Amino acid sequence: MTETELCYMPATQALAAFKARKLSPVELLEAVIARAGQVEDKVNAFTYTHYEEALENARLAEARYANGWKTGPLEGVPVGIKDETDIAGKPTSSGSLVYKDYVADTTFEGNRRLLDAGGIVHARTATPEFSCAGYTWSRLWGVTRNPWNLNYTPGGSSGGAGASLAAGTSTLCTGSDIGGSIRIPASCSGIVGYKPPYGRNPEDPPFNLDFYCHTGPMARTVKDAILLQNVMCGPYDKDIASLRPKLTLPFEYGPIKDWKIAYSRDLGFFEVDGEVEKNLIASLDVFRSLGAKVDEVDLGWGHWALEAGIIYLEHRFGGHISKLLDQADLMTTYGRHFAQTAMKSTSRDFVDSLEAAGRMYATLGPILESYNVLICPTTALPAVPADFDQSKDTVTINGKEVNPFLGWVMTTPFNTLSRCPVLSVPSGHAANGVPTGLQIVGRTYCDEDVFQAGLAYETALGGWYRTTGDCPAL
Repeated sequence: MTETELCYMPATQALAAFKARKLSPVELLEAVIARAGQVEDKVNAFTYTHYEEALENARLAEARYANGWKTGPLEGVPVGIKDETDIAGKPTSSGSLVYKDYVADTTFEGNRRLLDAGGIVHARTATPEFSCAGYTWSRLWGVTRNPWNLNYTPGGSSGGAGASLAAGTSTLCTGSDIGGSIRIPASCSGIVGYKPPYGRNPEDPPFNLDFYCHTGPMARTVKDAILLQNVMCGPYDKDIASLRPKLTLPFEYGPIKDWKIAYSRDLGFFEVDGEVEKNLIASLDVFRSLGAKVDEVDLGWGHWALEAGIIYLEHRFGGHISKLLDQADLMTTYGRHFAQTAMKSTSRDFVDSLEAAGRMYATLGPILESYNVLICPTTALPAVPADFDQSKDTVTINGKEVNPFLGWVMTTPFNTLSRCPVLSVPSGHAANGVPTGLQIVGRTYCDEDVFQAGLAYETALGGWYRTTGDCPAL
């Protein structure tokens, strides 16, 4: 097996090889680190790296397998953790000069679970400042680029994770999603990303009480996403919003023959790029080939649905960031603009966003009662340029200018309707090489449905990183 093949090996296969003594965690980690040495100058997916400590932990994992000792569900697997959540004794920058000297004294619960499961944190993955953009660059760390086409973004805000997985420099990654920040890079980078329903995975306060906010897994296969999700999820005694009991997802599902699948090309109001729509239609044919009945539906949504999400994010998320405006000179143009805009938000705006959420679910809810899942594009455009700046640049789709913050992505409505689980999987590539994706939206708290559909789809296609020819040519 070549070094490149090791770097793209699914975590589930690597774990099986570890247990069979056919592969060592040290071999895998060394391959991943070597790959990063080859491509990081181009991609810039990482902020901090912890290679020496990671290699020590890989040797310990190797010994556990060799001696038949108890191993965790992620034992020896290299996991990139978004540079947003804390690990005690390690720096966390949130992509900002404001936090360039910050070192955490506690460990975020989701990260603790990964470490306790034997995951090896070799690197922190890049994020835009304060995770408030759908692309990934910052004054502190520079521009993160899409491995499939370096001129474009890998998405954001978990863009470093998407880029790392696509480039083969991590086996699994964590992400967070408050407006699409897991699913946008999943689509732009050609990987799998899961936004669990609100409360499924624990969060730190105050964002545990923000129903738009979710942490979740990012991977190259659906089963790897299941593997990581099963580690991350479950109740936490310091998070009142975390759900009990813990939901453990199975790795095997039945066929989706006779399923009823609803789809929307544009959620009723988005401008959608022709290549994105073409790939969506081709993907729907895959579901039909599996015996599912696929129908186009009308959600009855208008631009107000996106505006509601933006209003909420400005009020709640932007309001949180605005507390740092006394250090505005250290902030990015887009981070400062987002925080300053938030200062104009009112309590009435916030209530209006909640009322809009009710209107949205009044139509989606009945549709999901009649259909197993809803499918739509993840992003309306394959990607924006890598150095895009939403505070001053424009986005045009089909000759029409759209909101530069979230008008080119179709993820935010499902943060507004946050109790719906959403899995993003690849749907193909655009002519410029940038991947596209589709969202599989489930009924509230029916996590298994989206994974059953996603796994059936992935299996029918044979996967996305099967050979080195299926990987970015970096």
